[in-house]
Formats: sequence, structure tokens, C-alpha cells
Amino acid sequence: MAIDQCNALLDKLNIIYGNEKAPAIHEQIQQILNKYALGKSKEKRWVSENDVMLITYGDSIRSEGEAPLQSLRKFLLRNCEGILSSVHILPFYPYSSDDGFSVIDYREVNPELGNWDDVTALSQDFDLMFDGVINHISQHSDWFQQYLLGNPEYANYFVEADPDADYSSVTRPRALPLLTKFQTPAGEKHIWTTFSDDQIDLNFASEKVLFEIVEILLMYAARGARYLRLDAIGFMWKKLGTTCMHLEETHAIVQVIREVLETAVPDIVIITETNVPHHDNISYFGNGSNEAHMVYQFPLPPLTLHTLHTGDSSKLQAWAESLGSTTQETSFFNFLASHDGIGVRPVEGILTKEEVNTMALKVQDHGGFVSYKNNGDGTKSPYELNINYLNALSHPDDAIALKVKRVVAAHSILLSFMGMPAIYVHSLLGSQNDQEGVKATGRYRSINREQLEHDQLQLELETEGSLREQVFQALKKLIGIRVIQPSFHPNASQRILTSDSQLFALLRTSSQHQELLAIVNITNKTVQQDFAALQTGWKHGQAAFDLISEQNIVIENSLQLTLAPYQVMWIRLEGGDDK
Repeated sequence: MAIDQCNALLDKLNIIYGNEKAPAIHEQIQQILNKYALGKSKEKRWVSENDVMLITYGDSIRSEGEAPLQSLRKFLLRNCEGILSSVHILPFYPYSSDDGFSVIDYREVNPELGNWDDVTALSQDFDLMFDGVINHISQHSDWFQQYLLGNPEYANYFVEADPDADYSSVTRPRALPLLTKFQTPAGEKHIWTTFSDDQIDLNFASEKVLFEIVEILLMYAARGARYLRLDAIGFMWKKLGTTCMHLEETHAIVQVIREVLETAVPDIVIITETNVPHHDNISYFGNGSNEAHMVYQFPLPPLTLHTLHTGDSSKLQAWAESLGSTTQETSFFNFLASHDGIGVRPVEGILTKEEVNTMALKVQDHGGFVSYKNNGDGTKSPYELNINYLNALSHPDDAIALKVKRVVAAHSILLSFMGMPAIYVHSLLGSQNDQEGVKATGRYRSINREQLEHDQLQLELETEGSLREQVFQALKKLIGIRVIQPSFHPNASQRILTSDSQLFALLRTSSQHQELLAIVNITNKTVQQDFAALQTGWKHGQAAFDLISEQNIVIENSLQLTLAPYQVMWIRLEGGDDK
């Protein structure tokens, strides 16, 4: 590690642990780094317009007698090679609850999914994202079991708390107790458990925990992780009298992780998962070069849903216009659906409470559920909408053609937007609400976590006219167009074009000045748009080309665009330097 990097790392450790302890901690981290000299064979690289990620569980696609990770690879190589560049395999470690997010052993692959050889094989075909579930660990982990046995090596791995203290200011993500009682050789202890009594918060005030986590993340990089998703990172540091969210020490820990990982693996991409209002979310960019490379764009899923529900893009337009540009070393990580529900906290201050409640009611009418959080004053409010995104957009009784149009319209916004897009497996495959999954587990989030049988899935995808076939082929077409357009580079500039609120339009411009107009009708009726009113800056007589309909367009002062219900147009100005 270079001298300036050493000094920067030491400064961050001073923030976390103080000037007296920091030098020894710095030395220990250097020794851990020496075990992982990974960077010698890698060069620093960034993402491009070619990068589109799939989000999936390791067992979302299964075949009898075959490890699910092998089934997943077989499916992706047959159907998605050349379309998807990256795969986020949701936590594939042994776990005890929360569908993988209560990890028993960070260093092993869940044998029900496969083994490290299966992960390595997949990493040879796709860039992989691993989860760093580092805010908490399963109560069934060896770490916590050793703590309960009184092993002094683990005495400070977890946060012991006074049950009589005032926790009213602490941010609560779920309507569950903050502290959980456990018996130890030293008597009854109350332990900090932010998410559930099976998810024990780690104590980063102990440098031993930092050492463990740093080595685990380096091991993930050695095992093939190009991307590292830091789960629930905002909760990591505890300080009574505060919200215990986004504290200075938390940001310093993320900065330490980036400094260490980039030293070993220059092309690593660190993504922070913070399902919080936008200004808190983007704080994890740090100064633009020292913290997360990407942050999840959490307002996009509920805002896109609101837009398609109402046929009014004004709230989406206003929010998108407010986004600042990113640096050349940062970008947004965009998505519409994931293994979790559609979080609504990120649209606080963007949508009104009435608008959120209206959206929640429609989700329930479409067969979904609403999860609530405690507000700390005895009241509750919606925290998450639990539903398959296709069903969130359309009623289950709607015609297949209408469902497909709405899915394509929504995903055109995702794929057009500044940043790197990620598509959830059940969105790509045209899945619908898994009500049986909810009944089986008793958990609302199971509605969008169905496990699919490989051969049956393949048959449905090859059955012309089926919902799966139509959604899959339409999204593959969109992605295939996107990945060869420099204007869709994650850092290409973006300008929102104020237009009829029945449309959503933006102009993307690459660093070589290729320009591309993305415009979508977000209503169920035909809309005409006076091209001049879009104020693209394109001149009379210039040639353009709609990449989706493959139609030539001549820019004229009198040009009007006519968009059928939910139609998408990606219009590229011809003659750009890199078309």
C-alpha cells in the first residue's frame, strides 16, 4: 500500500477507534492484506453500457438431481449470454432465517445450493455480486454460540445494551423489539438485534470484528466477486442519543473497506444498500472517490410504480430533475424489483402520505401485502409493499398483452436511466404473485421469491404467446438494444425533458456526443407530443432513428410523435461521433 494510501487509511481508523488504537489496527489490516495480493493480476476498470445485472437467489431455478447453482448457470448460458453481463447471487451462505440474510457461516456455500466450485464456474461466465451481510449474523453462528458459552475471544463481538436506557431516537426498520434477551455464563444479557431476534448485530467498536469482516470480504474477492453489496450498512454503528443511522463512524468503516479492497482488487465495485431517503442514500458516495462506488436508487421502484398507476409522470420528472450528476468513479445502481418488497421510505418528501397510501391500496387490490414500521410514537406507517412487480403494475385479471406493455414501459425507464440497471429474475421471467409461498412461510416477502423448475420454465419461455415468453422476449430485446448504445453508459449525461405528464422523456448524451431520446407513454391511451416542445436541441433536417421500431425519423419543426398506450421510443440522433 502506497504511503498516501496508508495515511488515508490511518486517518479513517482514527475516526473509528481513536489515535491510540488506530496504528496497531492499521498494522493488523496490512498483515491481512498481505495474504491477499490479488491486485497484481487485475487492472482498474469501470462499468459501461454493456453492464446489465440479474438479481437472483441461487435456487430460483432448480432441476431435480442437480445443484441449483449449476441449474442457474445452465439456464443463463442458454438464454441470457451476451445480454446479461453480471449476476447478483443473493446470500448463498448457510443461514437460519430471512431467506439467507441471517448468515451462519460467511466463509461457506450453503450445501443445498452447491459449493465454491459452482460459484467459481459461474464467475467465469459472468461478473458476480456477493452479499456482505455484515451488520448482523445468525444467532446460530459459531461466533454467537461462542459468545453465549463465555469464550473471551468473542466477548466484544456483539452489542450488549441496558434495557432501561432510552432508545426512542433509534431508527427502527421493522415493528420488532430492538433488544433480545440471552442467557450467558455472566447472567442475562440484552443484545442489540435491529432486524430480528435471529439477526444479532455485530459490534464494529471491536477491532476484532473489523479484522474478521475485512478478511471475509477479501476472501470473497478472491473467490470471484467483482461487486460487493454491503447489506443494511447504515445501521452499523450504535450511539445512544442518536438515530444510530449513517453515523460518521459508519461512513469511515465503508471508506476503510473501499481502501482495503481496492488495494487488493483494483476493479472491485462496492455497492451500499441503504433503503432510506435520497439525501441519506447518496451520502455513501462520500467525496466521490473514497466511499461506495454505487448506491441503490431506492426511489425509482415506487416512483415508477406511482407513475404507471396514475398515468402522471410529474413526480418522477421532478425527482429525476433533482438528481445531481455522479463522478467518473461513482454511479447509481438502478432497479425496480428485488427479493425484498418495494420500499416506500425513500419517497418520503417526494410522494405525499395520501399518494403512498393510495399506491398501497392498489397493491393490495392486485393481490399484494403491505408491511408497516413503528414510528416511535405509537403509530405505524407503510414501510414496504410486498408484491411481484408485474402484478404491482397490473391487476391479475388484466389481459396478457396489457401486462406485457406495462412491464416493458416500466423497464424502459429503468434501462434508460443514468446508472447501471439490475433486473430481478422474476421480472425478467414474467412471474406473478406466489401466494402459495406466502402461505407456506407466513412471510409477505415470499410473494416474490418463488423457486422455478428449470424444464417447466424453459417450456413456458418457448411457448409462443405465453406471459413468460412475451415478457422475456420483450425485455431481452430492450436490453439487447441498450447494451450497444454509448448514450446509455452509466455516466453519460442525463437531461429530463419536461413534457406532457402523460409521457416520461429524457435525453442521454455520451462522452463522444452521441445523443439518444428515450420517451415512454405511461398511460393507457394514445398521446401525441409536439417534438419541438421537448426542447432536445436537435435541429430541423437532422436524421434520427427509433431503435425499437427501427423507423427513420427526420427532425422537422412540425414533427409530432404519436405514442400508442405504453409505447416506448428510443430515438438516436444520427451522425454522432460514436453511433
